[in-house]
Amino acid sequence: MDDRAEAPIKHFTAKGYGVALMERGNAPPVEVEIAHTLPGDQILFELTRKKRSPKKGRLLEIVTPSQDRVEPRCEHARVCGGCCWQQMEYGAQLRQKEARVKKSFHFPAQPIIPSDAPFGYRNKMEFTFSENRGGQRFLGLMIAQAEPYVFNVNTCHLCSKWFSDVLNAVRTWWEGSGLKAYYPPADTGSLRYLTLREAKRTGQKMAVLNVSGNPEFALNRAQLDGYVAAVRSAVGEAEPVSIFIRIHQAKKGKPTQFFEMHLFGPDHMVEELHLRGGKLSFKISPISFFQPNTLQAEKLYDAALAMLGQADTVYDLYCGTGTLGMAAASFAKKVIGIELSPEAVIDAKENAKRNGILNVEIHQGDVGHVLAKLMAEPNFIRPDAIIVDPPRAGLDPLAIHHLKTLLPKQIVYISCNPMTQAENVEELFKAGYRLKKLQPVDQFPHTYHIENIALLER
Repeated sequence: MDDRAEAPIKHFTAKGYGVALMERGNAPPVEVEIAHTLPGDQILFELTRKKRSPKKGRLLEIVTPSQDRVEPRCEHARVCGGCCWQQMEYGAQLRQKEARVKKSFHFPAQPIIPSDAPFGYRNKMEFTFSENRGGQRFLGLMIAQAEPYVFNVNTCHLCSKWFSDVLNAVRTWWEGSGLKAYYPPADTGSLRYLTLREAKRTGQKMAVLNVSGNPEFALNRAQLDGYVAAVRSAVGEAEPVSIFIRIHQAKKGKPTQFFEMHLFGPDHMVEELHLRGGKLSFKISPISFFQPNTLQAEKLYDAALAMLGQADTVYDLYCGTGTLGMAAASFAKKVIGIELSPEAVIDAKENAKRNGILNVEIHQGDVGHVLAKLMAEPNFIRPDAIIVDPPRAGLDPLAIHHLKTLLPKQIVYISCNPMTQAENVEELFKAGYRLKKLQPVDQFPHTYHIENIALLER
């Protein structure tokens, strides 16, 4: 089979790659995934993975562009694995995402809520340190369809300009530091990731250098001072910035542990969410989870709470740092959050106190165990509504069992994966629930990711 071919792009994969049909003489054509292509493109490509499926190809030339194709803003758009759709007109991105939600559910969805700022929206980025066998150093993002290979990012347009300034300054510091990138198979080297965070509403900044926990490769004082100086020079000496290192200790047969060391500036950031129920303030530490797109998170939560309406008792299962539950507190008499992570619960309780929210109760522990304990209490009140916002894998069977046990009148289910969300909704149909509304939200422009809210009523 010839390694080069010209073909049209027929459709997208679930991960946003274009798919071309490669002819093979008398044999049936084979599907080939090719990054940075769009349905409607006529392209010349080269087959790069032949034996294993899915077959992969590299884009060589756009012979005839799709009507939805635009010139990408980013110089790395033909390499980067982060923005697979930056070459697609924004309105077409929204139509693709809306269609995906409708296809997953076979149910009419509300028009997708667009982003007012399709660029510069991310409040957190993680850049990877890597070296090849020749000793060439890379600090940046993964190459599309070639993970875990990393390329040097000069400028990323998904975040504020200072992220790129710090990224380049830290790379320059690394070149003269004598440090090596971490190599997991051998547990050698020092530098793992550079995490940059920004509070979009307050403008506060944070830089976290993630390093190996192997004491043989610990950074010395001069190296730490060089890292701090690089960050400060990039953001401006007069600009306050929180600077940390985070030690990642991974030993075979033992649980992974993390330790933070505060090096300079404030020991946390403060971010705000401006919601229709009022303004909420959150303390952000190096390990705190927060929605990566602050301004779209406000739209997401407002849309979810509009579906929820008034409710006496709301449960926020798998609540994390309690952000959504606290937003619901202005519409409910009582909110009960349950979360396994002790660190997240500490953050949740501190944020509730920070905002003067008295009708939120956070329980730490396994959701099933906590629910059993609560239901055994004589004054137990069954929730009117439950909010869930699980990871991409969706709700596991135990979580669905918990929902069927509590049987609230309403379930507001927020998901970053409509396919697993649709599967979970199908399970809840068996418990007497019906899908009442779907509201997609574009949290991550220029990527295939979709945030979706489903309202179920019993």
